Amino acid sequence: MADDVRLHAPATERNREAILAVLGELLPKKGLVLEIASGSGEHICFFARSMPHLTWQPSDSDPTARTSIEAHRLDAGLSNLRAPLALDVTSNIWPISEVDAIFCANMIHISPWETTLGLAAGAGRVLRSGGGLCLYGPFMRDGKHTAPSNENFDEWLRDRDPRWGIRDLAVLSRVFEPEGLRVQETIEMPANNLSLWIKKA
Repeated sequence: MADDVRLHAPATERNREAILAVLGELLPKKGLVLEIASGSGEHICFFARSMPHLTWQPSDSDPTARTSIEAHRLDAGLSNLRAPLALDVTSNIWPISEVDAIFCANMIHISPWETTLGLAAGAGRVLRSGGGLCLYGPFMRDGKHTAPSNENFDEWLRDRDPRWGIRDLAVLSRVFEPEGLRVQETIEMPANNLSLWIKKA
């Protein structure tokens, strides 16, 4: 329909089942899960429907994305899915004070490095003790790409914006550890992606 404000990301349908399987193992049995950079809102609607024992809080810094998220949320009609928050990860104050877990997919390589630093600092502030952050996307290991396709993707990203690019796992560990967060699990995913479980002590 011409007035449909819902956005659609084709990758969401391709990866959502694999991500759901990982989240099912990592997330707590109850509590509040914050999604950072919810984008179209398709992921969080799928997860909220699949895991009704958790309360889901979408967020995004982009007003267009938040409009899409809200439209998908209203269409889904799920009682455990909250309205989206305007959240800029680089801000020292987030519009939410405490959560049990955080999920963030495909953000840190399509944003400046300051975004990753802000995510680490914010997660350190709002995660309850014992909670964790699940990061999904492509990553480098010891300064090397895990597949030629990731190397090509990294070049494409840096051509679009020199501040973007696939991040290295060792560097990420050094960023998160001062915030009280430690990479506890690294899980292989389809299409040369990884899921990281970064836990707060």
